[in-house]
Amino acid sequence: MPFIDRDGVTIRFEVHGRGPPVLLSHAFGTTMRLWDRQVAGLGDRNRIILWDMRGHGGSGDPVDPAAYSQALTVGDMAAILDACGIERAVIGGVGLGGYMSLAFHEAQRQRVEALVLSDTGAGFRNHETRTAWNYRARARAHKLELKGLDALGRGREVLLACHRSALGLAAAARGMLVQHDSLLLEALPAVAVPTLILVGANDSDFFAAATTMAATIPGARRVVIPGAGATPNLDQPRVFNRALGAFLDALRENEPPPPVRRPRPFTPSPTAGWVPFR
Repeated sequence: MPFIDRDGVTIRFEVHGRGPPVLLSHAFGTTMRLWDRQVAGLGDRNRIILWDMRGHGGSGDPVDPAAYSQALTVGDMAAILDACGIERAVIGGVGLGGYMSLAFHEAQRQRVEALVLSDTGAGFRNHETRTAWNYRARARAHKLELKGLDALGRGREVLLACHRSALGLAAAARGMLVQHDSLLLEALPAVAVPTLILVGANDSDFFAAATTMAATIPGARRVVIPGAGATPNLDQPRVFNRALGAFLDALRENEPPPPVRRPRPFTPSPTAGWVPFR
């Protein structure tokens, strides 16, 4: 499994398939294994890059919350694309991974071909609502410190994961789940790339947020996945893959043809020879 070193923090990633690149980020408390069914279903026509966020899976898990932040996560994503030799990609994620995908778009717009946002939100404009969210994030961190990895529960998405320690996850909750402003929410009207918003029909936490993002991002398309909760890519992988695959295929069909390289005028050189074009 390849990795990059980010100032002493190891970031693990995988690359599957071939074709236009798609970078997928997982939800909090899960790992890149959350996307295995998308690799199986879509890897024959797209180059899918998966990775473990800081504190998760096979990536480094420092206990210092200062080693975790939105800016550092965006930097990790950019460094992975650099390591793969990719300039632009479709950027997508579920839960925390979707929020960080929006953050990546805000910081690295020139590198985003399109956005895929699943069961996530863009933050909160209301200070009291954001404070309540942050209280729950810090409470989750405290629970991880007290109960260890058992605090994650026994959901299917958790059972697929293998983490180094609960302390790294607790630090990630404090440094990455906690939100400090509403900048990403306010930036939604400026999103100018094709955007697919997916949400499980039974996801009571983010259904309204998905509706808001679809109404605010110009031209965004929202798809509701029936019989699915907060991880529709795991709950209903075939339906999820059909929606995501159709979106990715449409991007490919709408790509402009590569520019025609025409011969440049030339003058033969009696000493160095000549070439018709370059």
